Amino acid sequence: MGKRIGMEVAIAAAEAVALCRIDVAAVYPITPQSHIAEHLSDIVHDGRIDAEFLTVESEHSSISACAGASAAGARVYTATSSQGLMLMHEILPIVSAMRLPVVMGVANRAVSGPLNIWNDHTDVMPQRDCGWIQLFAENGQEVIDMSIQSFRIAEHPDVMLPVMVNIDGFQLTHMIEPMIMPTQEEVDRFLPPRVPFATLHPDNPLSMGCFNMPDIFMETMKAKDVALQGAKKTIIKIWKEWAKIFGRDYQPVETYKAKDADILIVTMGSMGETASVAVDEMRKSRKKVGLVKIKLWRPFPVEEFKVAVHGCKTLAVMDRALSFGGAGGPVATEIKSLFYHEKERPRVADFIMGLGGRDVRVEDFIAMVERAEKKEDDTYEFLGVRE
Repeated sequence: MGKRIGMEVAIAAAEAVALCRIDVAAVYPITPQSHIAEHLSDIVHDGRIDAEFLTVESEHSSISACAGASAAGARVYTATSSQGLMLMHEILPIVSAMRLPVVMGVANRAVSGPLNIWNDHTDVMPQRDCGWIQLFAENGQEVIDMSIQSFRIAEHPDVMLPVMVNIDGFQLTHMIEPMIMPTQEEVDRFLPPRVPFATLHPDNPLSMGCFNMPDIFMETMKAKDVALQGAKKTIIKIWKEWAKIFGRDYQPVETYKAKDADILIVTMGSMGETASVAVDEMRKSRKKVGLVKIKLWRPFPVEEFKVAVHGCKTLAVMDRALSFGGAGGPVATEIKSLFYHEKERPRVADFIMGLGGRDVRVEDFIAMVERAEKKEDDTYEFLGVRE
């Protein structure tokens, strides 16, 4: 079995990636992701793994290099954050359309301007529709596990899509937590060597990502959507296998004290642990409050989410990003759409919270529930803004 360690989560992410025996890493440093890049480069430099660490001039270059290396058959990793992820945006849909199983860690951070280096989800939400599988980690152990799982998911012949592991910046990346680091033998048993479907090679020329005329482009986009939607069953299958080997269970949607709840808090990422403490506090006063944590953002687990919230009267959704000029935050908007045709549906109260690293405390979640109980409309509101 793996060894329990105390380690900074960003360092642990790099150690987990190294256990996956990657061939290529192309990472450009950016706060708060830099510790992943720095430690991974040290691992390669010290000869602990047989891999190439590519020094690139930008995040756009790093994802482009990853695309080329993956197309050549390599197991590839990169990581970024905030403006770096925005700079990658041009290439992200290309990687998914070419079915390249790149794995990327995203140390979630607010998008400028004004300049802010702290955590929220405004960097990843604009990438929602880029065709990548997207996971959200709640703690350091999930960062380790999801980083390893992602290579198995991405490279599975029924998937062949890139995977993004979202890691809340500073609130996770720079925290020192007790975690179990799997052994190399365990990871080797779980993650076999990559067997690419097709590779670029000068001895056997082929083309990838060719020009599409209008008479075939829509079919290509549908195939991409079918692949992403279909990936969910493989993800669940791989998570079940992970549980058998490592004893840690993963679900697309996880719940806490939700069975009899009249109101459910909905979170993604590290705030789930704070919200669970708030649930415990409210349960002491006999409030029927529970928690739903979304771990799989794309493909969105529609059926699992509906089962998790069945019978609930109100959903209090925490959004850490805002669709400016729209109807609220992207998570709440997504959830509302799920229940549009349902005769009996929960009321969705949308709260924009924790932007730019603003503290979200236990008492804030309690206030969130109190506001959700009183709300009579579907408008969103900012919670915790100073008057």
